[in-house]
Amino acid sequence: MTRASTDGLEALTIGSLAEALGMSKAGVVGPFGSRAALQAAVLAEAAEMFTAAVVAPGEKAEPGLPRLRAVIDLWCGYLDGGPFPNGCFVTAASCELDGRPGELRGLLLDVVTRWRAFLREQVVVAQGAGDIAASLDADDLVTTLTGIAMAANQEIQLLGDATAGARARRLMLAALAA
Repeated sequence: MTRASTDGLEALTIGSLAEALGMSKAGVVGPFGSRAALQAAVLAEAAEMFTAAVVAPGEKAEPGLPRLRAVIDLWCGYLDGGPFPNGCFVTAASCELDGRPGELRGLLLDVVTRWRAFLREQVVVAQGAGDIAASLDADDLVTTLTGIAMAANQEIQLLGDATAGARARRLMLAALAA
């Protein structure tokens, strides 16, 4: 996972993993079968880690704005101190794969689409509860929240800005209050 975070999913191969683990290629290919399956497994694990860190605990909050706020807090905390050396794995993979056709891009598209659908659902529930203005477009809010998160990831990783996570949280909450 760490190697895929630092070098990118495309750089992850059976050979590079075998070398990093001090194993033979045959010892690594067995559990995965192919480079594509290895890359898919790493992406799936990264998505599961995000879900376990952000979505699952966020769902414990009361539906509506309390849940959306909890998810935003968890999301910004994940950006600020997540498990990967190059920040949000999905954001990095999105930048790497967005213009490359193929199965791995398709898997990433599914991960991102499910996350955006989850966010949209939370916005719609909050609107239905009267917590967020119904006049705000749910898809616009999802795009705004996602854009803020991507900018924060860049500010944290590239610019070394220790205040980016807190700023992202403020901006996301401000977007909901607009």
